[in-house]
Amino acid sequence: MRRWRIHVEGTVQGVGFRPFVYRLAVRHGLGGYVRNLGEAGVEIEAEGEPAALEAFLAALQEEKPPLAEIERLSVQDLPPLGERGFRILPSRDHGEGSGLIPPDTATCALCLRDIEDPQSRFHGYWATSCTDCGPRFTVVEALPYDRPRTAFRDFPLCPECARDYRNPLDRRYHAQTIACPACGPKLSFWANGQEVSGDPVVLAQEALRAGRILAIKGLGGTHLACDATREEAVAELRRRLGRPAQPFALMAREDQVPLFAQPSAEEWRLLRSPRRPIVVLPQRPGYLAPSVAPGLHTVGVMLPYTGLHHLLLRGLPFPLVMTSANFPGRPMLIDNARILKELAGVADAFLLHDRRIVARCDDSVLRVGPAGPVFLRRSRGWVPEALPLALGAEPLLALGGDLNVTFALYARGKVFLSQHIGNTEELETLEFLREALDHFLRLLGLPRPRRIACDLHPAFPTRRLAEELGEAIPVQHHVAHVAGLAGEHRVWELVGIAVDGYGYGLDGAAWGGEVLLWRRGEFRRVGHLRPVPLPGGDLAALRPGRMAASFLLAAGLPLDEAPLPPAELRLVRAQIERGLNAPPTTSAGRFLDAVAAWLGVCRERTYEGEPAMRLEALAAQGRPLPLEPPIREEAGVLLLDTPALFRELWERRRRGARPADLAATAQDALARGLARIALRIAQNEGIAAVGLTGGAAVNAALARAAKEEVEAAGLRFLAHRQVPPGDGGLAFGQLVHAAWALGLPRD
Repeated sequence: MRRWRIHVEGTVQGVGFRPFVYRLAVRHGLGGYVRNLGEAGVEIEAEGEPAALEAFLAALQEEKPPLAEIERLSVQDLPPLGERGFRILPSRDHGEGSGLIPPDTATCALCLRDIEDPQSRFHGYWATSCTDCGPRFTVVEALPYDRPRTAFRDFPLCPECARDYRNPLDRRYHAQTIACPACGPKLSFWANGQEVSGDPVVLAQEALRAGRILAIKGLGGTHLACDATREEAVAELRRRLGRPAQPFALMAREDQVPLFAQPSAEEWRLLRSPRRPIVVLPQRPGYLAPSVAPGLHTVGVMLPYTGLHHLLLRGLPFPLVMTSANFPGRPMLIDNARILKELAGVADAFLLHDRRIVARCDDSVLRVGPAGPVFLRRSRGWVPEALPLALGAEPLLALGGDLNVTFALYARGKVFLSQHIGNTEELETLEFLREALDHFLRLLGLPRPRRIACDLHPAFPTRRLAEELGEAIPVQHHVAHVAGLAGEHRVWELVGIAVDGYGYGLDGAAWGGEVLLWRRGEFRRVGHLRPVPLPGGDLAALRPGRMAASFLLAAGLPLDEAPLPPAELRLVRAQIERGLNAPPTTSAGRFLDAVAAWLGVCRERTYEGEPAMRLEALAAQGRPLPLEPPIREEAGVLLLDTPALFRELWERRRRGARPADLAATAQDALARGLARIALRIAQNEGIAAVGLTGGAAVNAALARAAKEEVEAAGLRFLAHRQVPPGDGGLAFGQLVHAAWALGLPRD
């Protein structure tokens, strides 16, 4: 007989790992025990015949539960104790380690079967889950992951749930979120400030069929829902929320999706995955209300991911708008009293539950691009999963920029990215950032890192917070984007193309169309777009017609084609000619804005990225015209001459080119021009990789054109796959660059 102590690290809490080990040990006739060690993972002592131990160890890795991830496994020989039976011991904290709970995941097929089975005690119960599915991150207060440390401690188990919870052979054994109609969280339906008696799901379905707007409290926050095929309902939701054009996400059953979208096999795989993200799909026209995604050729869709969603959609003949119930830039609402109060002027009725949300967590959003799936937002379904990356022994923190903020924590060879935080210019969102950071530090058992990476911009709230919390390490915006791409691929030298709206440059100017040579924390700006005036500063981002005027003037073209009122056009001309509040910008986003305004697809921005998104939708109907990107050298730096490019577009339009073809040409020439600059530098420097990053990198046409150029030259093309290319991935890049700049990693 032999006895082994097996230490398992990874995602092994909250995933049914201990009952899995128990069943495995019983199957192989082993004695001993298994227990959680808090953040240090799981400890197993197993005793038996050597062959049985070997078979047990192999099965441990090959048959692990679906949500478990084993990152490290060590085995130590111990003296045999003659132990025959196998036990599951209570959890205990064991100091530092890498164990962490998994993300929230969609209700599994077995639990859905229980919900639908009239003979099951879970029949019709909205919060049914087991060790393989359900809420995790949004309900956990601390580790080790046991029920008393979750929001479910408010719901004592009934005798039947307690029996399942204690039975190692049941799939709900030690399922910390186990609940049933007798003992679990309850739903309620509210209208006109009062709770309404009756079945809350049925009442909610009736409200939606009647065209009403419904607030639905879910896993990590609250959604607003209405009939996605009913234009008056969708338009009214827009009016009440103050979101005139920002696309709404949808939730639909699988059988409904083909009615309004055309998913590929890869997109279906993402939609059906247990992570259940919103997936941006090509839209099939004619079925949805026009106000769902005005002016766009795509629509964001997710399948139901909780029992409540399945119950709700099962009885509806239409898909639902399912958009986050927060006002622009602010965090999601999670408290019932605040939901009822603050959404009183938005929602006609409320479908709520009495389970606390410990951690807000918005939906993740992905799009399948030329290089594979790319995140627009990484949140529910992925957070708090870590990205393994060796950046040295010192813990680090990064706080991102000011919009679409996430933070990133580095410790013990892993980077932990937070859920989507939002716009930190809003005080409430900045407080949410502090709360979320404290929650992560508790879960990881870490003190707050002393060194904190942040954006170079001196006025960003996140930079001020970094200076308040520790030693701030400012990182230029686009350098962080490029470093993040390098870190994601573990490539420590590359030429990065950053196509973005705005980043505070080293010279204080508004950068945004950059080619950067990055090597192990050192960088050089080797190319960019030709600077043009930004008339009115930030106002030019809101009024794209101002950028159209700027490019027309820079190209020596008549200003009468700028879509601005005469008085504003005169003011813009004066600002540019006199250099009054018209700083230079190299922004790729502003170039795309200018083309969008000039072609008449977007003259006023109502949400971030709107002009470029509408331009992409128009371009999808056209084809790029042959055009050689105008590149020139100035003071040792390569420039893509966007005013000259704009003049070429103007000439083609005068000769009768279609707006859709001009839109496609503008995108194509921008991407190919920057890619050729990057290739020239990479070939001169002997660098094998060129990558695309920044907010505009999610544009499929830009990514495809850049990829074609790079691969045609025989170099490796890098694109983001694990973190968003936009500002949602900025903190990750700040960490990577700061670590290398400080000399912390070992190559």
